[in-house]
Amino acid sequence: MKVLIAPGPFKGSLSAPQAAEAIARGFKAALPQAELELVPLADGGTGTVAALVAATKGRLLTARVHGPLGEPVEASWGLLGDGTTAVIEMAAAAGLWLVPPGKRNPLKTTTYGVGELVRAALAHSPRRIIIGLGDSATVDGGAGLAQALGVGLLDSRGEAIPRGNEGLARLARLELGGLDSRLKGVEVLAACDVENPLLGPEGAASVYGPQKGATPEMVPLLERNLEHLAGVITRELGREVAALPGAGAAGGLGAGLAAFLGAELRLGIELIKEVLNFEARLADADLVITGEGQVDRQTAFGKAPLGVARSAKRSGKPVICFAGAIGSGAEGVYAQGIDALVPIVPGPISPEEALARAEQLLEEAAARTARLLELAWQRRPQG
Repeated sequence: MKVLIAPGPFKGSLSAPQAAEAIARGFKAALPQAELELVPLADGGTGTVAALVAATKGRLLTARVHGPLGEPVEASWGLLGDGTTAVIEMAAAAGLWLVPPGKRNPLKTTTYGVGELVRAALAHSPRRIIIGLGDSATVDGGAGLAQALGVGLLDSRGEAIPRGNEGLARLARLELGGLDSRLKGVEVLAACDVENPLLGPEGAASVYGPQKGATPEMVPLLERNLEHLAGVITRELGREVAALPGAGAAGGLGAGLAAFLGAELRLGIELIKEVLNFEARLADADLVITGEGQVDRQTAFGKAPLGVARSAKRSGKPVICFAGAIGSGAEGVYAQGIDALVPIVPGPISPEEALARAEQLLEEAAARTARLLELAWQRRPQG
């Protein structure tokens, strides 16, 4: 039996590579004869760098950059095994986890550090840069990233506007003459964990602003400032980004990447599967295993397990999904190609203990599942 193990991260407890290793240990304990291939995945959010670096045997690097409130942070990024592809998570420099709850204010937070990570990657002369969009603290439309890469965002007096969404209200014109010349000829791909547009009721401010600390009074202001940015981009660059699918990802960073760097916006899990040649790895598997921290109605909207399941379904492969927790609407994943959901928690347990023991629980759940599969495998029709 060949088993393809392709989980996403179990957020708050395990990275995708750690989850894949735990599942593999459980399967090996119960099915030592099984052939296992580990392909940890992500959807563009936290864990994207770790998953791609692990799967391609690349390397992790770090850079000291400005965090979402301007404080210095050490941010990791990756150079993939091909030596020519850099991968960055915007959350490493501008993630919500970097801002204490009492200081969360998306009028102030900036993606400037993400631009600094791009500069760090450019020092290695990549031909392609993948930027994972997700888990952000920002709603600045990528303005900070553009500023860090040399784009002038100027007010009516020709002075640089302040960083953050709040400064966008003063934006009068753009100056691209200072854009980092090393970007010329570099393909930039944005791995979006959502497909929301920049503006409107499904846009970056309305849907995700409150998650980042926006009060009800802030949301219309965030929206107006993003609308103003989009208007200036259209006038100065001739690019329409407001309704672009994925433009609202990471507080509008998708829009900024498309406008200033000519990035292609892709659904993260589909892009990552392509980079890892996932379809070819799937071809000779007998069984596919995936998983994530919580499976619920949101899982059906582009999360890693559903990306795995859709590919597996096209190839007629059965899919088992491990879940740290199963939430409301989880049954919707069955129509998308997942054949069985397996919770990893065997009985009553506190959330804190579940997180602390996630690796052990996942390994044990994998072993229990493998023993059941061994029974079925032994009784399969021969010939």
